[in-house]
Amino acid sequence: MTIYKAPLDDMRFALYDVLGAEAVLAGLTGGEAHTRDLLDAVLDESARFNEQVLAPLNASGDAEGCHYDKATATVTTPKGFKEAYRQYAEGGWAGLTAKEEHGGQGLPAVLGLLTKEMIDAANLAWGIYPLLSHGAIDAIDHHGEQWQKERFLKPLVEGRWTGTMCLTEPQAGSDLGLLKTRAEPNGDGSYRVSGTKIFISAGEHDFAENIVHLVLARLPDAPAGSRGISMLVVPKFKVNEDGSLGERNHAAAGAIEHKMGIKGSATCVMNFDEAQGWLVGAPHKGLMAMFTMMNAARLGVGVQGLAVAERALQNSLNYARERLQMRALSGPKLPEKPADPLVVHPDVRRMLLTQRAFIESGRVLAAYAALQSDIEARHPDADKRKEAGELLSFLIPIAKGLLTEAAQECTKEALQIFGGHGFIAEHGMEQFVRDARIITLYEGTTQIQALDLLGRKVMQLQGAGLKHFLGEIQAFCKANVTNDAVKALVMQLAAATATWGELTQNLAQKAQANPEELGAAAVDYLYFSGYITLAYFWARSVVAADTLPAARKQAKIDTANFYFARILPRIVLHKAGIEAGVATLPDIA
Repeated sequence: MTIYKAPLDDMRFALYDVLGAEAVLAGLTGGEAHTRDLLDAVLDESARFNEQVLAPLNASGDAEGCHYDKATATVTTPKGFKEAYRQYAEGGWAGLTAKEEHGGQGLPAVLGLLTKEMIDAANLAWGIYPLLSHGAIDAIDHHGEQWQKERFLKPLVEGRWTGTMCLTEPQAGSDLGLLKTRAEPNGDGSYRVSGTKIFISAGEHDFAENIVHLVLARLPDAPAGSRGISMLVVPKFKVNEDGSLGERNHAAAGAIEHKMGIKGSATCVMNFDEAQGWLVGAPHKGLMAMFTMMNAARLGVGVQGLAVAERALQNSLNYARERLQMRALSGPKLPEKPADPLVVHPDVRRMLLTQRAFIESGRVLAAYAALQSDIEARHPDADKRKEAGELLSFLIPIAKGLLTEAAQECTKEALQIFGGHGFIAEHGMEQFVRDARIITLYEGTTQIQALDLLGRKVMQLQGAGLKHFLGEIQAFCKANVTNDAVKALVMQLAAATATWGELTQNLAQKAQANPEELGAAAVDYLYFSGYITLAYFWARSVVAADTLPAARKQAKIDTANFYFARILPRIVLHKAGIEAGVATLPDIA
């Protein structure tokens, strides 16, 4: 069985030392209650739950998978999953960051993000069940009518019910403008929802007494395309006015998918056959409302990449220290042993440092993004809220796109360290590779994230978030240009940041002549942006490392130097790809 130990020391370093979250949170409305003692207590308890309850179910859940009963259209989750969810709900984890007025604890989003990392590292497939509940809570809270909030939010926050997002259909894929699901008015304020949705995570399971589906559909007078999409709330069991459950609604799982990974998570085909539902938000504005849910989910999926990479690293590092293979090129390191440990070999260290470099800077990026959501929600200054919202919007596609792609590289390198033993199921490494593969696909593929970043966040919104972020990096570089600890890195970072701004301007000019240039450049632009973003957080980490004990401080410096020497130069390749343009992508017959 693979090991997992929550990386609490590094989480606290990112949270307090690099990001200064204690002071930031204290300056927010209600933040005086969010003391370091409270945050640390929650992190400690989360680590206990995830290490002791969820982590041991990871391999067994993968081996068993979910069971679908066609006669009853029900799903039974792997052994131990349901009981673990009961402990999760009883422990108050479902409502950790939800508003107190809905029965939640109102704790910061950045704390919720770190507890989510632990959940996903402990058991990625299990963690998908509660993931979308948080998005459903946000969507109903932001866009729902008061009676909808009263009827649906409290049981979702308590964890008695769970939520889903039902977006795509067999013919649609990522093009939601092709949706065919219909919603016909009943005359009493409700609608009859009919259609088939696919790839619905946690669409059916045995965790909770009810499942609340947020469904995209078309009203009878809907215009064509994405401008004609509405969002409806459709519960598995109808809900009476007093909140009690009524009869079974006509919403059921028609099948579960047989998948490459995350086998303990039920991915369902959902059939709606004149199911009763209610409009959430304005007619034909459902896609906008669903983006509330999708943005939270996209950052959450980025954290999934960080989490599965963290667990893969822990196991590959442990193996590299213990496994004896060959002798060091410079001579035996353990002459009393028949061979030296793998970790003495330079390329093994490269694979380990690659993982560490992505994970530790990726954790700072994810926590930074979550902290912006706290600022956007609760800062007393409206200008600060606006700036934080623009920063968050800009960073979400980078966090989702880069961290999930980095997870592919990290889990591959972790498996490679095990050699042939990594390819067989006994050591658990192949599960990490399989589980990680989906995260670049759902909640928008890497290409979708890249187009969102370049086409919408940079071009359409005139780079509002990018300008804030570039300005922040430039201010950091200026403040540390004479700091001997980080001066060399700052010079590289400042040059890369200047190139980022120039490249963006040049690309905007090319796109005016030919919009296809955006599609040709988008993925390279996402990687280019992401690698510089992580470089910034590594430079900040080196500055903050003065607070650490000597050994940990040196490890941070060494990993940062590795990142700047071995990974940041990848931007040269991506810059070349961007500048090559659409002319190098000819039509394929």
